[in-house]
Amino acid sequence: MSPGRLSGRSLPPHPPSTDAYPIVATSERQLRDTRRFSRNMAVGRLSYARKILTVKRVMPLSVAIGPSVLTQFDAVLDARSPSEYAEDHVPEALSCPVLDDAERARIGTIYKQESPFEAKRLGAALVARNIARHIETTLAGRPRGWRPLVYCWRGGKRSGALAHVLREVGWDAHTLEGGYKAYRRHVVESLAELPAAFRLRVIHGPTGSGKSRLLAALGSAGAQVLDLEGLAAHRGSVLGGLPDRPQPSQKMFESLVLQALRAIDPGREVYVEGESRKIGQVQVPEALMARMRASDCVLVEAPLDARVAFLMQEYRHFFADPAALAAQLDCLVALHGRARIGEWKALAAGGAWPELVRRLLEEHYDPAYRRSSRSNYARLAEAEVVSVADDRDFAGVARGLARGGAGSARVGAPTLAV
Repeated sequence: MSPGRLSGRSLPPHPPSTDAYPIVATSERQLRDTRRFSRNMAVGRLSYARKILTVKRVMPLSVAIGPSVLTQFDAVLDARSPSEYAEDHVPEALSCPVLDDAERARIGTIYKQESPFEAKRLGAALVARNIARHIETTLAGRPRGWRPLVYCWRGGKRSGALAHVLREVGWDAHTLEGGYKAYRRHVVESLAELPAAFRLRVIHGPTGSGKSRLLAALGSAGAQVLDLEGLAAHRGSVLGGLPDRPQPSQKMFESLVLQALRAIDPGREVYVEGESRKIGQVQVPEALMARMRASDCVLVEAPLDARVAFLMQEYRHFFADPAALAAQLDCLVALHGRARIGEWKALAAGGAWPELVRRLLEEHYDPAYRRSSRSNYARLAEAEVVSVADDRDFAGVARGLARGGAGSARVGAPTLAV
C-alpha cells in the first residue's frame, strides 16, 4: 500500500522533514524564523498522524445476534425458502427467498448427483432473477438511507448474495452472523432466563368466566399484558381453535413470545392468563410456565348463565359447521365415553346450543378445572377474587386492578365449586 493511501481513501501528502531544509541562522531574526518553521513542521506531523487515526472505520458487514440488534435496522429480510420461513422466522421479517423450495431442491440434487459447478452456475442465474424480482416488488420504494438486516440458514451464501446486491444498489445492508441458527439459539437461551425478570399476576377462572375479556380490558386500561392465547392463536380448550387463524409452529410461537417479552417493562406488573402447559398444539416455554405457577393470582367468577352467554359468542363459528364440532368432540371419547359424546352431538345437530354449552361446562370443563387449578398454581388459594356478570363489568374491574385494587373484589379463598 502506498504511503498516501489507507483502506482505499486518499490521505494528504506527508509533511516534509525539517532535515530536508538545512538552514543556517546568520542573525537573531533568522534564528526566530528557524524555530517557528520547526514548530510548524512538528504541528504538521501531528496533524497528519491524527488524519490517519481518524479515518472513518468501515463498519462490519455482518452483526452478531443480541437483545437489541434487530431494532437497529429498518427491516429484517429472510433469504431462506418459503417453507423455512413458514416454520419460523424473526417476527415481522420480510420473506425474500433467493431460491424457492422447488429451486432449492433442484440445485441440491444437481450439486450431489451431477456437478457442483453446474449447480452453482444454474443457482447463480436463479438467485439473480429472484433478487431482481424482490428489488422490483417487495423492496420497491425504499429510500436511499434504508438499512436492512439479511439472514439465511447459517448466514452464508444466500444472505450474502442478497446483501451484496442491496449494497451495490446503495443500501446499507448487513447480514446476521450465524444466520437463523444463531437467532434460534438466542431465542431458546433468552426464554430460559428472561421470564424470571418479570412480576406476573395470573388471571384464573373456570372456562367461560371471561379471562380473555378481562385481559383485553386490562390492556385498554393501561396495564401490561402478555396474551399467550393470542400468540398461540388458540383459546386453550378442546374447542379453542380459531376458525380463521392456524396455530403457529412451536418455534414460531416461541419467537412471538420472546418478542412480546422484550416489549414489556420489567419494572411494572404484567397480567397473563393462567394456562395449562399446552395451548392447543404449542407448549408454553418451561421457564415462563414455572414463573406463572409461582406468581400471584386473580380469580374471575361469573354466574353459569353468564358463562354460557360468553361461550355462545366464542363458539359461534361452530353453529354453521356442526361437523367440525363433532370432530372435536370425538377427541373426548376416552374421557367421557361414546354414549355421552353421542348426547352432545345430538344437541348440536338439533341446534340446542345453550343446552350443549351448559352441559359441556358442567360435565367436562368445570371438573377438569377443579382437578388441575389447585395442583398447578400454588398461590391460587390466596387469589384476589373479582366478579363479573356481563360484558359491561370487565372495564370497571380492569380499571380497579390497574390502579392496584379491584374495587368490589374480595381477597381470600376462592370459590372453586362452580
